[in-house]
Amino acid sequence: QVQLAESGGGLVQTGGSLRLSCAVSGRTSRRLAMAWFRQAPGKEREFVSAISLSGGGISYADSVKGRFTISRDNAKNTLYLQMNSLKPEDTALYYCAADALYISGYLTAPERWDYWGQGTQVTVSS
Repeated sequence: QVQLAESGGGLVQTGGSLRLSCAVSGRTSRRLAMAWFRQAPGKEREFVSAISLSGGGISYADSVKGRFTISRDNAKNTLYLQMNSLKPEDTALYYCAADALYISGYLTAPERWDYWGQGTQVTVSS
């Protein structure tokens, strides 16, 4: 079984930065494709970014391209999301997700990801 634990959320002003982390346990992270999703109150969970097992494949939602950077450190079993130039519309609960497969073109549907963390709250004030 895989356990995921997010951290690093908080309250930040518009234009600020945060770095989210997701610690993986129960299976080595190098065997997992990983992703970030977010969910704002009253909205559906939406894809933010994904990274392949080796880190060679990366995908971003259009809304975060150029502002967010996903990365992974397999030696530390940790996934990261560097978020810069934050906007109020980035306010959401951010989730880490994992799956055994990275299928380019089939990353954005929450139901294709097998493992989920509990989420970390990001709030961007205007």
